[in-house]
Parts: sequence; structure tokens; C-alpha cells
Amino acid sequence: MSEPSTNASSSPVSGSPGPTSSLPAEMSAWRVHEYGEPADVLQIDAIPLPEPDAGELLVQVQAIPLNLNDMERITGKNMMVRPPLPTIPGMEVMGIVAAAGEGSEHRIGERVVAVPKQAFGGFAEFAVCPPHSAFAMPDEIPLPDAAALFFPFHLAWLGLFDRAHLKSGESVLIHAAAGGSGSAAVQLAKHAGARVFATASTEAKLDLCRELGADVAINYTEANFADVVLDETDGRGIDVIFDNVGEAVMADSMKAIAYNGRYLMMGFASDKSHVDEKLVVPRAVAAGNFSMCGAMLAYVPDADSAELKRMIGFNFVPASRGRQFMSNINDLVLNGSVKPIVERVVEFEELPAALAALANRETTGRTIVKLW
Repeated sequence: MSEPSTNASSSPVSGSPGPTSSLPAEMSAWRVHEYGEPADVLQIDAIPLPEPDAGELLVQVQAIPLNLNDMERITGKNMMVRPPLPTIPGMEVMGIVAAAGEGSEHRIGERVVAVPKQAFGGFAEFAVCPPHSAFAMPDEIPLPDAAALFFPFHLAWLGLFDRAHLKSGESVLIHAAAGGSGSAAVQLAKHAGARVFATASTEAKLDLCRELGADVAINYTEANFADVVLDETDGRGIDVIFDNVGEAVMADSMKAIAYNGRYLMMGFASDKSHVDEKLVVPRAVAAGNFSMCGAMLAYVPDADSAELKRMIGFNFVPASRGRQFMSNINDLVLNGSVKPIVERVVEFEELPAALAALANRETTGRTIVKLW
């Protein structure tokens, strides 16, 4: 890993208290010139400031929330979009809109959480973001909490309520419940009146799950979670399974699901190589009498949904729905019903080591990289 460039422009990393009054010509960014492990291939470069196209936003980054999916942008694995090298990883930012392309000038000065263009470019002092993937973040929610809300709570809301239609009185099993989306799902499900089962690998993580509202906390390294679920439900099983782990827990999860249950395929953290492989056995679904529910958090302008469906075949989430998710989530945070779980706040220069710790499952909740 190289040392930070000495010719990088003056920026929030060097300690300025807020957005620059005039935009610099250059910025510092962590870039990948070849694929590999974070400590080996991420390096800080001084590069020209990106320019937003029509409608796009240029966000001056205050904080970078780290995501497990950021790893594939560094290792070169399992990417839907593969940009040319060198590239800037980073699929989520929080900051202030410093400039905007034609049509979005009214958003300059807005405090936002956002996905950079094509879900790359976030490990930098500035990032270009599409307006439909940038959501207002009220000043009343301070850092680091403001930076930790977007992906985990949007993903949990999409799965639990938009896809599975979880209702009060139902039960939900949440895998990896001490992680980012898992801890969000525990809180949202409990707030909705569900009975919450949570799995995790250590007692410390299980303690966090209980603190957040889990009714039954299961150490999956010591007990078979399917057996525990069936014992706790008198053999009936779980109404909704929130699975962001994938292949490693899928077979036992299918054994634990109730008649007319909903199985949420939220992610594949255990082994993402399965994401494009044949994995689900049709007989297991048919004999289980439950529904399989896919969930992919990717926003598009409402008017583009039909055209993208024809072109790609995917159903993307309309941006209007994302704005409603954000409004609902912010309200719950502001009234104290839920809270983001932030374990670590690190400096920009510590990003590679912090990302490696996340990939090695050494963290609970979220890791936030602070720029200013």
C-alpha cells in the first residue's frame, strides 16, 4: 500500500470543518490498479475532480460506510459491472452535495446518503451520484449514525415489508443478526410486532441481538438453528426467514420455515460464487409449501423501470419507494424506535485495514470511515 500522495489538494481529510467554498482541481481517492487483497492493492492517488453529467450530483464525502460487497470491487470477484482499471471502489457515501449537473442544481447544499454512479467511486473525497440513489439525511441525525443508516435499513425494510409483508404476531428468523442489515432487521421486525429469532457466532454478538430485541438468540456454532426454531415453535416453523448468508444456511433454513412462510434471499455472504449458479432444489420448495422472495437493493427512476425490465429482465426498486423507505426509517430513528449500530469509526488512511476486518467477520454493526 502506498503512502498518501503529497500533491493532493487541500481537502476535508486534512481537517477542514466543512464543504469547500470553491471546488478543488484534484481529490484524494483509494484506487485499485490490479485486483487483490485490500492491504496489497488499494493505494491513495491524487486524481482530477470528477464532473457530474446532467442531473447528477457531486457529493463532497463526509463519511464512507464500508460494505462486504466493496471487497469484490477490490478482489475482482462476482461483479455485475466491471469497470476498467484503475478504479475507485466504494458503493455508499454520506456527505454534502457540492455541485450538480443541469436539472439538479436545487440539491446543492443538501445533506445526503447516496450510492455513487454504477456503485463505484465512493472511496474518495468526492463522488458522482445519480439523483435517484441519493436520499436526504436530516441534520438532527448526527454522524456517525447518519452514515450508517442507508444500506442496512433500506435492505431490511425492502425484505421484511416490501417483499415478505411481515405482520405483527408473525415470527422471523434473521441470520447474521449482529451485522449491518441483520441488526437493522432485528429492530425493524421487533418494532413491527414480530417474534424475532436471531443467529450469530459469538456470545458478544448474541448479547447485541438480545439488546436490540431478539426474543430467541441462537449460537449457530453450538446448536442447529433449525432444531431450536422447531422446538420453540412446537414444530410449526418460522413465518419469514431473512437470509443474507446464503448457501451455508439455506438447506436448514428451508427445514425451519412454516407452511405459507416466506424465504427472503437477501445476500450470499457465506460464498458469493453461488450467486450465479444453480442452487435451489425445486422439490425442496414445492414440498415446503413456502414462497421464495428475491430482494436486490438497486434504485432506478420510476419512469425507467419498464425499459430496464425489457433490457435486462430485472425488477429494480423505483426511486419513489426508496424515498418512502428513507422517510420511514428517519422517523423511527428520530423517535428512538431504532438505531444504527456503529462499532468502528476510522480515519481515511485506515480504510484498507478496516475493510479487511469487515471481510474477516471481525466486526459487528457498521464500520464508518470519517473524512471530516
